[in-house]
Amino acid sequence: MTPEEFARQAGLQFNDFQLVRRALTHSSYINENPDVLEDNERLEFLGDAALDFLSAAWLYKHFPEMDEGQLTRLRSSLVRTEQLAEFAEQIQLGEAVLLGRGEEASGGREREALLCDVFESLIGALYMDSGIESVARFLEPRFSQAVERVMQDESLLDARSLLQIWAQAKLGETPRYRTVEAIGPDHAREFVVEVTIGRSASARGVGRSKQEAAQAAASSALSTVRTRPDLAQ
Repeated sequence: MTPEEFARQAGLQFNDFQLVRRALTHSSYINENPDVLEDNERLEFLGDAALDFLSAAWLYKHFPEMDEGQLTRLRSSLVRTEQLAEFAEQIQLGEAVLLGRGEEASGGREREALLCDVFESLIGALYMDSGIESVARFLEPRFSQAVERVMQDESLLDARSLLQIWAQAKLGETPRYRTVEAIGPDHAREFVVEVTIGRSASARGVGRSKQEAAQAAASSALSTVRTRPDLAQ
């Protein structure tokens, strides 16, 4: 597969296909082809930085209620080796990589670490060719799909964050929280918080603080939407 063929089937528009070729050139290929002057490692360095920035910017924009720690954990899930290798597989990147014979014989085209590195190189090449906005357009739908899967690993995020991911992915809505009442004496005050998502889901939670009550409300709402798939329609 030529660089032009790869870019076309991947839906990428390049002005300079030499950048694509460089992004696809693994160091093992250089070792066996001394006439080729540069491998993809410098582009990998650039693409890694672009991925960190764009994933952070995308999460900051789409999840305004998340704190720094939650955003950091979610960003890590988007740019980890396994996830970037999956992005690479989606565009058949492994088939286009230029590898040395030994690397290819040892299964390099399917190796997650190699696919991750070449995907980063491709991002670096796209940035050099067309700028940060082109990279963002290519990555954002992939980030959106990947974030949905975080819902399956509740150890990464709290209930409010998980509910926000579900609501934005399924309904294009942001959950709204409202303190309904505060009950009990000052030394044992409890708060009741209601969460609403568009017109589809509403739940209440009780806690010793507004934050705790909001988490309880989000947890209750998550239980509802998981048992009522019709709410996502």
